[in-house]
Amino acid sequence: MVAPEKPSGKGPSAALPKLNLCGDIGLKIGCDGTWFYRGGPIERKGLVKLFASVLRLEADGRYYLVTPVEKVPIAVEHLPLVAVEMWREGKGEAQSLRFRTNVDDVVTAGPEHRLGFQTGPNGDFIPFVVVRGGLRARLARPIYYELAALAAERPGAEGQGVWSGGMFFPFPEDVQPG
Repeated sequence: MVAPEKPSGKGPSAALPKLNLCGDIGLKIGCDGTWFYRGGPIERKGLVKLFASVLRLEADGRYYLVTPVEKVPIAVEHLPLVAVEMWREGKGEAQSLRFRTNVDDVVTAGPEHRLGFQTGPNGDFIPFVVVRGGLRARLARPIYYELAALAAERPGAEGQGVWSGGMFFPFPEDVQPG
């Protein structure tokens, strides 16, 4: 069979129109991961998951809900997602740690989904896992305790951390589990 000279079917899509930046419509994510609209919590998990699926962290450091035609700013008190469940497979350097967020994203900590700590508003360290597109999920307190229980010595140096996905993730010096 010989290919036709002209490709058949639809041509490439036209570029999307410039996104319409909408003003503040009263969306906010609280420090515990609760989503709010005009001060009231959004009770429908399906709606929260839909919004979370279009949540983006932009280069300006702000969060937006981004659709093909518009972009809506959203206030985030701390981190937009919360890791609420953790599973461990294997041990030691072969260990993999999987996390589920409050909006049901599931990631395995490793090169693409790093574990880390950032400084909180009171100077404390807040553990997180990168979920997608730079979005971070704060580890809920019980999940952090589970993580701390898995602490291992840092290879070739002092300090502790955890293994996952073939990588060692160190704990900050001030957060060494007892």
